[in-house]
Amino acid sequence: MDTADQIDLFFEFIDTELKAKLLEVARKDDSSLNIDFVKLAKYNPALADLLLEQPEDVIKAAELSIARFDIAKKINVRFYNLPSSAKIHIKDIRSKHIDKIFSIVGVVRQKTDVRPQVTEAKFECPSCGNIIPILQMDHQFHTPSKCSCGRKGKFNLKSKELIDAQKIVLEESAEDLEGGEQPKRMNFILKRDLVSPFNEKKTNPGTKVQVVGIVKEVPIHLRTGGQSTRFELMIDANNTVRVEEDFGDISVNPQEVVEIKELSRNPNVFEMLKRSIAPSVYGHDRVKEALVLQLFGGVRKIRTDGVITRGDTHILLIGDPGAAKSQMLKRISLVAPKARYVSGKGVTGAGLTASVIRDEFTGGWSLEAGAIVLANKGYLMIDEMDKMHKEDRDAMHEAMEQQTVSISKANIQATLRAEASVLAAANPKFGRFDPYMTIAEQIDLPPTLINRFDLIFPIKDLPDKTRDKEMSGFILKLHQGKEQDKVIAEVDTKLLRKYIAYSRQNIFPKLTDEAVDEIQKYYLKMRGSGSDTGGVKSVPITARQLEALVRLAESSARLRLSAVVSIDDARIAVGLIQHCLSEIAIDRETGKIDIDKISSGITASERGKIIGVKEIINELEAKIGRFIPIDDIIKEAEARGINTAKVEDTIEKLKRSGDIFEPKRGFISKL
Repeated sequence: MDTADQIDLFFEFIDTELKAKLLEVARKDDSSLNIDFVKLAKYNPALADLLLEQPEDVIKAAELSIARFDIAKKINVRFYNLPSSAKIHIKDIRSKHIDKIFSIVGVVRQKTDVRPQVTEAKFECPSCGNIIPILQMDHQFHTPSKCSCGRKGKFNLKSKELIDAQKIVLEESAEDLEGGEQPKRMNFILKRDLVSPFNEKKTNPGTKVQVVGIVKEVPIHLRTGGQSTRFELMIDANNTVRVEEDFGDISVNPQEVVEIKELSRNPNVFEMLKRSIAPSVYGHDRVKEALVLQLFGGVRKIRTDGVITRGDTHILLIGDPGAAKSQMLKRISLVAPKARYVSGKGVTGAGLTASVIRDEFTGGWSLEAGAIVLANKGYLMIDEMDKMHKEDRDAMHEAMEQQTVSISKANIQATLRAEASVLAAANPKFGRFDPYMTIAEQIDLPPTLINRFDLIFPIKDLPDKTRDKEMSGFILKLHQGKEQDKVIAEVDTKLLRKYIAYSRQNIFPKLTDEAVDEIQKYYLKMRGSGSDTGGVKSVPITARQLEALVRLAESSARLRLSAVVSIDDARIAVGLIQHCLSEIAIDRETGKIDIDKISSGITASERGKIIGVKEIINELEAKIGRFIPIDDIIKEAEARGINTAKVEDTIEKLKRSGDIFEPKRGFISKL
């Protein structure tokens, strides 16, 4: 089929099938016409087959056919919906695929700036004045070798045609990998309207995209000046389609909206969603409640003074081995779009936040986004959080509260958005919970990081005859296949995703006065319930938990597709916060809730004893001098009602903090 026939066929195809669409493109001043490959294949199978074999010529013919419609500007032809035979993984691209068109799905890892690129240059011959056009097809700028008049040598550049171009690096998505495979990467060149400000948003790092493009070979030039026998591969993109990623991208059709609204009117909708969130995990009702609310999320607020209050809820599951923590994390990563799953030892600070790497394409430095940035507007699941290195955990502080990642390295100063909900799982300090120690003492994470989690659930695996019988029966029947019918979620995963997406896109609930009163009543009651120890009053709850209450109450209202937060929503939030605080923040000495145990690692009663012992040391120093016998401190403390074990423990703490030291055995001295 020659070029003239191709142009005629495309003209007829566009005239009969896409005339209205083309006129709409021209009216809107767009510069690209999207053509469905399936429509083209139905209209003319031979032309569709030729497109897969000789894409460059066929695309050029399609663009020339559009010029016949008397449209003033150049319209680019973009194809989508290629057949399964033209879908390929990056790892499978070989030399036989060069100059053919394929559809490739992957995650954008790097992206350069948009820069102009020469497509055609016109040169003038100084001898005869002849104009010589030269097409610029690859990276190297070409000049004419000789003129028709016989002149060889320097020619004057008269004009050049520039287009916008940009390079992106696409990486295979995790679900396409097998076994110990490393995800492969490929360079893609985007040109013309693919890098327009509107289209550029589709290719931000972390976004999953489907790129339709032509495989090209790029020559590698050696340092000696010659050319290598090895070639690099690159893909010249024809079209980019964003794959459904975060909840904002999921489209909900009118029929699904009817289903969603019908489900929301069910009075037991919360219970149904709770049972559907992880149906193959037995029990853990409170945790499942929290996970459902986390998926719906609170409302992100931007104040008039520019201060942003996050709407994302962070949850920490800390518990004994084999308590189905990882199962729940994996299940949520299937329900939530744009969910990133990372695990303990395999995580570095750079891999979690962002790193600066040398870019071979531009020769400078470029920024590569880590997991929490790639999960922007999505979810980050961190398993085995206690196994992470301290420096790597520290990288999370800013990302969790301010929801940004700031980088200042190698002349790059950048602040990246990291609006992700974090769901983390960890084991206690000694691998399993010790029933004789408080839970707060067994959480082997820095207090500053723990404090950023809205809800912390201890999951204990204690022998209980009745529960163990039910649980073992449930698991064994699941393996046998008998329980399969019961385990199927009441709300299937597809509808659950659509339900959450519809709610997050359209529902932004406001707090009612009744809900505010309920939350405030609980907050004031808790603040007033602190114990007074040695002049130090314990803090049962802080403003951080107050914000968590608001977020959870908003999530509960979103779950019901309600525009207002009712008193019932406030009670659900209060119930969850109270459950978590009563499990992890109880001070055993006073029996009261003391948030200091989590936020600073020292309860108010301990702080009171430290202050008491410090006072004794100061008084004895004034009487005895610099070297104070420990026995004297113990005697004085006993007289004031502080027992010996507590005094010795407090002296050890003061030694570790550097307030005192032991110059000789049995004596201490202040620093």
